[in-house]
Amino acid sequence: MNSRQTGQNGEEEAVQFLARLGYQILARNFSTPQGELDIVVQDKNTLVFVEVKTRASMAFGGPMAAVTPAKQKRMTLTAVQYIKARSPKFDSIRFDVVCVLPDRIEHVINAFTPERTTL
Repeated sequence: MNSRQTGQNGEEEAVQFLARLGYQILARNFSTPQGELDIVVQDKNTLVFVEVKTRASMAFGGPMAAVTPAKQKRMTLTAVQYIKARSPKFDSIRFDVVCVLPDRIEHVINAFTPERTTL
């Protein structure tokens, strides 16, 4: 399986995982010149932009290491474009990362803040 297929499979696993948690899937692969949002979901009154990182092994480091400050900036700019295009009405927004690993899925809530929580 190539890395693109691995990523697509991981994204599908992440969507199913989030749906099981009760999140409503609003969009997948929202793309702008600034970047792409893998998944956009609703968690009660919060709009959540989700980055999915899939690893077939830990040989090249953990998935969170790939969510660099530059990646965070691109996601933020893309999220602004999503909000402008869709005009959603929510009390708050946040950025999560779902890490799909061979033996588990980790959900990092508020991934861009020091107060993040990993489930």
